[in-house]
Amino acid sequence: MKKYVLSSVMMLLSVQLFFAQKHPDFTVINQIKTTPVKNQQLTGTCWSFATTSYLETEALRLGKSELNLSPMYFVYYAYIDKGYDYVRHHGNFNLSEGGQAHDVMNVIKKYGLMPESAYPGKEYDYPSYHDHSELVKDLHSVAKNAVDGAKEVLNPTWVLSYKGILNAFLGVPPKEFVYEGKTYTPESFNKEITGINPDDYVEFTSYNHHPFYELIDLELPDNWSHGRYYNVPLDDLMKIMNNALENGYSVDWDGDVSEKNWDNEKGTAELRKIDITRIENTDFQKYRQRTFDNFTTTDDHLMHITGTAKNKDGKLYYMTKNSWGSDYNKYGGYLYMSEDYVKIKTVAFMVHKDAIPEDIAEKCGIKQQ
Repeated sequence: MKKYVLSSVMMLLSVQLFFAQKHPDFTVINQIKTTPVKNQQLTGTCWSFATTSYLETEALRLGKSELNLSPMYFVYYAYIDKGYDYVRHHGNFNLSEGGQAHDVMNVIKKYGLMPESAYPGKEYDYPSYHDHSELVKDLHSVAKNAVDGAKEVLNPTWVLSYKGILNAFLGVPPKEFVYEGKTYTPESFNKEITGINPDDYVEFTSYNHHPFYELIDLELPDNWSHGRYYNVPLDDLMKIMNNALENGYSVDWDGDVSEKNWDNEKGTAELRKIDITRIENTDFQKYRQRTFDNFTTTDDHLMHITGTAKNKDGKLYYMTKNSWGSDYNKYGGYLYMSEDYVKIKTVAFMVHKDAIPEDIAEKCGIKQQ
């Protein structure tokens, strides 16, 4: 997952609405009410920042007040589970910063959630920004030493050292906290303030090496928790995304940002001409599979799609909220991904189950409200 050190300047407006209409390059078709752009800084935790943004936007859709949730709360507990899994797999496990959207939902199920004000996830004063480079090295060292040092019996004290590192870097998540004058637990805060039911959210992908309309364990290095995705044909994948955005549901997007024509500073993502030529000789579905199989489409980054727009030529783009700060590019930290780019470079995405067209939900066996 990409890491960037970016400034922490926040936009003066508390909720970012329709800002892209001001730029002459694009005309907004629709944009969903959302919260300010976040900044993951020097961490590889885009999965948490993107999904936190997504949850804040879902809360707004559900009629809740504007929230600023803590991404590092999800990071803390994900690392706890990763550490246990690393040791239980005798070190044959991906203990890294990366993750998936469902990792946030798994934390909510087990531990709840909380606002940024209750858990900023930063115990040290220097540097002034989030930097997890030493944190990752230290956690991996403790877990590896525990495995390497285990001869007949694993020494259980490794857990104390492992949690101690997390507590030193991120802080101990409070069991109770005060928010707007009232005391909450992480569980009661979600129930009373956020209103997020993790079971209402599902993930989709589209690859030929698995059966369609079935739940699959997608082979991604960062899918460490073996979350399952509904595998659907590409046409249905795009129908789900478009139906969601047209009906006020945003999309938690996971995909490839390693392409030369993916340019955050310029604010656009386009397929290369050579890719377009190759697609003309096959089709999008087959080319998706080809790029996944030969590693030219990789699981690099999670972002948050909040709307659609078109350029001067009428070409469709997806307005995508990144987590590298609001002052990183000329679009306030957003990126315009072309429709062709999204078709090929989307690895997976998460949506609310009610955002799915009924016929596709029925084929997948998903019960809607």
